Order: sequence, then structure tokens, then C-alpha cells
Amino acid sequence: MQFADIKNDIAFRKIFGNEQKTAPLISFLNASLELEGAHQVASVTIANPYQFPRIAGEKATILDVRATDQSGRKFVVEMQVADKTGFDKRVQYYISRDYSMQIDKGEDYPLLHPAYFIGILDFPFGADTDYHTRHLIMNKVIDEHLLKDIQFSFIELPKFTKEINQLETPIDKWTYFIKHSEELHVIPDFANEDEGLKTAFLEADKYQWSKEELKAYDNVTIKEQDERGEKEIIAQKARDAREIEAVVGLHQNRVPLAIIAKSLNMSEEQVLQIIGNQTNK
Repeated sequence: MQFADIKNDIAFRKIFGNEQKTAPLISFLNASLELEGAHQVASVTIANPYQFPRIAGEKATILDVRATDQSGRKFVVEMQVADKTGFDKRVQYYISRDYSMQIDKGEDYPLLHPAYFIGILDFPFGADTDYHTRHLIMNKVIDEHLLKDIQFSFIELPKFTKEINQLETPIDKWTYFIKHSEELHVIPDFANEDEGLKTAFLEADKYQWSKEELKAYDNVTIKEQDERGEKEIIAQKARDAREIEAVVGLHQNRVPLAIIAKSLNMSEEQVLQIIGNQTNK
């Protein structure tokens, strides 16, 4: 078996956005929101089902997975691989919008169903050392939880350090799968205890994918690598510009060559080259 990287858009949506196989999404929702007994999700309807790009470089057609369960509760599951500016505000906006759009103007508020945002983050978010955090609206003084309809669950992959023999809870097992899928070549024993997780492993096996799915998966990977390369080039240009500005400024203030080189961790030859290039412009 060769499992896909679940952080890839195509793999993520194939597993969690599959209308024909909703067991993985149901299992993951129950695990990430710690739902038990009568509160568990039993069935879901996916609002934006899995599709893959038709041509190389095309953006995936959906950015997240949105679903509604048997009682009307709304769920947004998103994979976020980069720490975006304003991420905290965006997720609050997203789930508040999904919550409020359930009814039209003039309809009764009791028709509103709870809405939950589940974020799988490939970056640290918050000071808590625990990789899995739940965020509720609470009375600060007495910890009373009256405002229950909007909740957040975040899974921070960099903070997850458990080995396979240390997995205890359902969310431990799901997070291990999401973070380490590419490193595995067989379905681990712990997945056989959960039909949804076992199905997720089977769906992640690239040997079972169609040619179109494999091509779309590779296209996403290539696009992500290109974007990282572009960002590195931009960052390097910014560093070069700062170095040039520093060298020229110090030189204009008659700072000795050796001190400029030492201060900026450069060789004297590099300093001379920068000065010469700027003089010849």
C-alpha cells in the first residue's frame, strides 16, 4: 500500500468529502468534537462533495468540507497548511456566516442549529501545549456554558508527538493518520477498531486511485512546490535588498570595510562587490 499525504487537497477531500463513503467524516467529527452517546453524529449530508481539478494547475474546486448531520447541525472541516494572517478572524466569520444563513429574515431563531468549525492546522495556534483544543463560549467567572451553538475544534499537527504505541483516544488515532499517512505501508491495527478510520486508510491508498485522481494529486503537489519556491525567491530578494541597503549606508558613513563585513557576517570581497555594483549604477 502507498498512502497519500492527507494534507494534499485532493486526498483530504477524497477522504472527508466522499458522498458515497461518509463513514470517515462521521468518525472524524465524533472524534474531534468528542461527541458521545445520543450526541454522536450518525449520518451526514455533504454540501460540497469531492471533485478534483480537470487540468494541471487548476485550483481545487472546494476549499473545505461542509456537512449537515441527522439533527441539522452544521460542520465545516478545513485543512490549513500555512499560517495565514487573520486566520482567527476568518474562521469566526466562516462559521458565523454558516450559522446565520440557516434562516431567512423574519424566521424564528429556534430554527437555528449548532455550527462547528474543525480546523486541521499544520502550524502552531495558541499557547496551549496540547495538540487538540476545544474552544467554547463560556461564562468567564463560573465556567457556565450557555451559548452552545458555535464551537471550534483545532488539531495542531506540529504539537502532535505521540508514537503509534501511545495512541489512546479516537482523535489520537485520527491525528496520527493525518500526520503520518505517507510513512505507512500497511493499515495499522488501531484502525481496524474504527470502521470510519479503516475506510479512510483504504481511500488513501493511491494504488486504488484512478489515473485522473493521481494526476490531480500530483498537480496539487507540483503547484504547492512552485508556490514555496516563489516565496523563497521573494524572501531571498528581500534579504538581499536589506543587505545592500545596510552595506551602502555603513559605507557612506565611512565605516571601515572590515567592520562592515564583520557586522553583517559577510566577507570583505562580498562587501566590495556590493559597493562596486551600487557605484556603477
